Parts: sequence; structure tokens; C-alpha cells
Amino acid sequence: MPTTVAIYERTVERLRSRLETLASDVVIVPFNKNGEYLVDGQVSAPEETAIDYLWLSHELSAEKIVGAALEMALRTKSIDVMQTFNAGLDLPAYKQVADKGVRICNSNAQAVAISEYVLANVLACFHPLAQRQQLQSEKAWEKTPFREIAGTNWLIVGFGPIGENVASRARAFGASVSVIRRSPQPIEGVDRVGSLKDIEPFLADADVIVLACALNDETRGMANGRFFDAVKPGALLINIARGGIIDDAALFAALDDGRISKAVLDVFNQEPLPAGDPYWEHPGVIVTAHTSFNGSGVRGRWDDLFFDNFPRYLNGEPLNNEVSPEKI
Repeated sequence: MPTTVAIYERTVERLRSRLETLASDVVIVPFNKNGEYLVDGQVSAPEETAIDYLWLSHELSAEKIVGAALEMALRTKSIDVMQTFNAGLDLPAYKQVADKGVRICNSNAQAVAISEYVLANVLACFHPLAQRQQLQSEKAWEKTPFREIAGTNWLIVGFGPIGENVASRARAFGASVSVIRRSPQPIEGVDRVGSLKDIEPFLADADVIVLACALNDETRGMANGRFFDAVKPGALLINIARGGIIDDAALFAALDDGRISKAVLDVFNQEPLPAGDPYWEHPGVIVTAHTSFNGSGVRGRWDDLFFDNFPRYLNGEPLNNEVSPEKI
């Protein structure tokens, strides 16, 4: 029996020559932006279509039709594996798809870009870049002290591929790294590991706090008043996870009294962030438009993940980035 792989029609066009290298018994089933499969050139309703492997490629995000694709997946007669470009699977539709028995693989393609975003922003916060530019414009020869990353303590909450990449880069700069994750089992190269119930003493030591965890019932609103009461005064907070992890009112209070010196926020409860949102104008906040993943190498890695994973599927091998249903 041939193996059917469903891919967005724009992605099929872009990768046609590469897709032709797949095994001869693979049948590519394009789907369109209306959530319809094209079987043998004819439109086929999802309810009438069985798919072995569904790839949700990054073109779906660029064209803002991820919701339509997930709705199509929910209506599809059967799917064995679905691979997505998303790292986080907190959209309710992912759980609904998983509840139908579909195996889901997420993406680690963003991890390099997001970790570089984190390091870039820490450096920007530690170095007086604007002051230096001002001095240059004034032709003023003046020394500008800065804070070194070396010797700082970092706390990374969540330790998937993004957390791992952040940790390796922080260690390369001479920082010590602690991690909060589901299991408090030791991690090679990490100084301390704990679970969420242990987080308060970890916060008390952290100069840099990076939120890189999934959004779920356990982490929603986790960064609340109690969380910020426990932080080391003057800590730097970076959120590249999900906006729902932070209690916004609690963060504003922590910024205003100096418990948090600066917050770098790439994700928000409402996106796009409304023009009237106070985050835009708060002097202690750096706002970016959910862009931390937008590195030059990410799109290539998204493609490579499919071209590595799909042959694994054909050969009955373990899949990269397969997520346990209980974690969705």
C-alpha cells in the first residue's frame, strides 16, 4: 500500500524537486487554504480522506491559515501522524487532534533563533548601547561601564530544545544555569534542577529569568504576585514562552518597585498587542512582536525536520519531536 503524505499546496510547489526524492510508493496529497484535499487532482472532503502523515508547514503561518488547517485535521477521516511547525502545542485544536489518536510531532527548528534572541536582549540590557551611541553623536570620549554575563545566575523555566539552547549559550558566556522543569532529575552541565513547587528559592538567586515552558494548567498565570515576591531584586525577566504564563498586573507591580529591572516580552495574552496596551510605553519593558523565532535559518530547519522525520516514519523508526499525548 502506498503511504499518503498531505502537504499544503504552496509548500508542494516550493519543494517539488525535493519531494520527488521521496520513496516511489509515497503519494503526495496537496491541500488548499480552504481545508480541502486534492486527491488525483480532484477535491476530496476531509471526512472522506485518510492520510498517513500530515505536514503543517510554515507557509500556513505566513498566510494565517493555521486554524483552517487544524480544523481540516479534526475533520479528516483518519491521520496517523501530524507534524507541525509550532514548538508550543497550547492551541486547543492540538489536544482535540491528539484525542483522536493522532501522533503529533512539534518543532525544534526555532530553538537556535530563540536562544540567540534571548542572548541578544540580555546583552542589550547589560550594555549601555543607547548611551554609547549618544556619546558618539556628541563626539564625547567617555568610558561606559557595563555588566558582564560571566558570573551571573540564570534560571530557565522549561527545558525543551529552546531551554537547552539558551542554557548552552549562557554557559558559554560564563553564567551558571539552574532549571525548573517537570522532573527534578539532574542535567549534565546544569548547576541545579528543580520542579515548579521548588521555584521560589531558585528565583531568589536568579539574575536572569527565562520563561521557556509550555502553557498548560500548571503554568498558566505562574508568574504571579507570589512569584515576583520571591525574585532577586533587580532581576531581568525574558518571556519567549506564552503570554498567559504571566499575570500582567503582577509584573507591572514588580517593575514599578524594582523587583524586576527590565522585562523583555516577545509574547502576550493578546496578539497583536493592542495600541493602547500599557506594555508599549512602560520604561521597564522591551516589546517585540512574537518575533524571537524569526531567524534566518529557521525556515530551512523546518523543511529539514520533515525530510528527516518522514523517512523515519516510512522505516518504522522513532520520530523526532514526538510529543506524549499527556503533555498536549
